[in-house]
Amino acid sequence: MPDKPWVPDRRDIIWINFNPQVGQEMRDVHPMVVLTTRAYNERTSLVIGLPMSTAAFNASNPFAVDNSSKAEASYIICNQPKSMDWRLRGARAHPWGKVREGIFKQACAELNELVHLLT
Repeated sequence: MPDKPWVPDRRDIIWINFNPQVGQEMRDVHPMVVLTTRAYNERTSLVIGLPMSTAAFNASNPFAVDNSSKAEASYIICNQPKSMDWRLRGARAHPWGKVREGIFKQACAELNELVHLLT
């Protein structure tokens, strides 16, 4: 039985091209944490996710969730959710794999604080 083609799934970290961008939006190819399910992503060719950055100044960003490891600093930027066509933007799996469940929940809670989807 052949392997299913790769499709991003919830909690996956993917590489995706954020261009074009405007103003303070993330630009170029960066990691993104996927918020949506594999089924949604496969059916629509879209992912909804949160960009990630290794920029040190995000340590003091009140909207960033620390996802650092012992080897490298990284931050999930919760105030810049994006919906993007992952196929047309050439998304691919990131070597970091998946965000840890606790960090993912923290990022979702931070996003909810901003948009108040859940009360």
